[in-house]
Amino acid sequence: MNLFADIRILVLDSLNALQSEGVLPADLDFTNVAVEPPRDALHGDMATNAAMVLAKPAKSNPRDIAEALATKLLADDRITAADVAGPGFLNLTLDPACWTAIVPLALKAGVDFGRSDMGQGKKVNVEYVSANPTGPLHVGHTRGAVFGDALASLLDFAGFDVTREYYINDGGAQVDVLARSAYLRYLEANGQEVAFEDGTYPGDYLIPVGQALKEKYGDSLVGKPESEWLEELREFGTAAMMDMIRADLKSLNIEMDVFYSEKSLYGTGRIEAAINSLKDKGLIYEGVLEPPKGKLPDDWEPREQTLFKSTAHGDDVDRPVMKSDGAWTYFAPDIAYHYDKITRGFDALIDIFGADHGGYVKRMKAAVSALSDGKVSVDIKLTQLVKLFKNGEPFKMSKRAGTFITLRDVVEQVGPDVTRFHMLTRKQDAPLDFDFDKVLEQSKENPVFYVQYANARISSVMRKANEAGVDTADGVLEAADLTANTHPAELALARKLAEWPRLLELAAKHNEPHRVSFYLYELAAEYHSLHNLGKAEPQLRFWQADNTDLSLSKIALIRAVSVVLSAGLGILGVTPMTEM
Repeated sequence: MNLFADIRILVLDSLNALQSEGVLPADLDFTNVAVEPPRDALHGDMATNAAMVLAKPAKSNPRDIAEALATKLLADDRITAADVAGPGFLNLTLDPACWTAIVPLALKAGVDFGRSDMGQGKKVNVEYVSANPTGPLHVGHTRGAVFGDALASLLDFAGFDVTREYYINDGGAQVDVLARSAYLRYLEANGQEVAFEDGTYPGDYLIPVGQALKEKYGDSLVGKPESEWLEELREFGTAAMMDMIRADLKSLNIEMDVFYSEKSLYGTGRIEAAINSLKDKGLIYEGVLEPPKGKLPDDWEPREQTLFKSTAHGDDVDRPVMKSDGAWTYFAPDIAYHYDKITRGFDALIDIFGADHGGYVKRMKAAVSALSDGKVSVDIKLTQLVKLFKNGEPFKMSKRAGTFITLRDVVEQVGPDVTRFHMLTRKQDAPLDFDFDKVLEQSKENPVFYVQYANARISSVMRKANEAGVDTADGVLEAADLTANTHPAELALARKLAEWPRLLELAAKHNEPHRVSFYLYELAAEYHSLHNLGKAEPQLRFWQADNTDLSLSKIALIRAVSVVLSAGLGILGVTPMTEM
């Protein structure tokens, strides 16, 4: 049940009635009419912008429209007040029974409360992490991994058919570097002294790979030229790194549906097919790009290349897909990869990239638009950097990685639940500070603790009732008489519960799972406020030892809070705590 959607329908029905009466013209578009929480809770329960957005096309004064609409709305039993504010906003106050009615609905639906068919089964591909298979995942990957996984869960909850996908960048020169680095560890395992020069990977994580190579090959590769072992060690090293990456992801409770190899695009005709598709549309040509703005690089020279006319689909400049020597550019396999996604029948694509890929957004959107004739959307989300602190100081690098802090370092310090929740306490395109001490702190300032503590407190109340012999099963609570929950703090908690279905749809519409963590913190705050009021006002305590019916009404309300907290934490990939 989305109460905001229900009231919007009431507003639209009232506007239609005003059209029938000739108060409003017949040809108005109601698409932008919204019903949402007011900016100031003192102004009412909901607000609609109907008069403001319709005034100009209706050639009418917005306050006149608002007053006519208010009269219509007040005829509905759910609306107890409709006040015109400012130039024509309409603030609505609902009967308290509208809010308390949310409780049994939440209890009946359980953790599926708020689940919707908004997505209508549309196929969405969410590609995230997609790190080079050259070592363990680092803290930057952690944020992208958590964001992508939570977004996939959110979209699934909103009725989309979601595929979680990892693109393995195993087709470039970096995998050659991996092979050479693994060979050095292999030589080391065979008792030789080695030096890791610039451009190789010195991390300890390759020591087991070197030992595994020794077990497989003995000393047969020692002293052999690179041409005899490079390709095989590429395959061996990539497989070992992907096993490590899968284990890293599993430590965060992340499982992909698809691991897609970049290498599979080469020599299979897939790149050629994608480029030919663009060529058939007149979007591939031979040309010379303008020189880059600013100081020219020393090695820059004008030369003819095969170009994609990406400016025809919103890019700033056209992009090369083949070099003058006939080799593909790095952009060509990415075009082919997205073409493959389109041919797999996805209705929408979501790519989650690191902050350093900002310059890649327009060209990739142009490619998808061109390849799909504008029928498939692509949303590219950039995740900003994470700064790690411990004891007030920047957290030092991991010896295991050699040059960076790993995902596993973070998870081993604070656990997967804390890691996941905290990574979603900021919008993904804003920098994030991750302080190992603060994320474990037991205070209101720590959102992870604050939300988990709310659920644990509710579980404690229910255990107390059960110990007293009171049945607190959801079916029993669903039938509880809620008319006694009339205190402003109780109604505020019910109002916040009613926002959940609307919040989910907005979060899914904008691909923003951080909205869920923000909401959970606000819901927890409303709960804690009511809980604390009970210390001074005994009639607000959830457990009333001398009145079972009253206890059930209050416990039903907070059990509904627990249902929503559990559902929200589930979307974020966090396990709700029942004891702390």
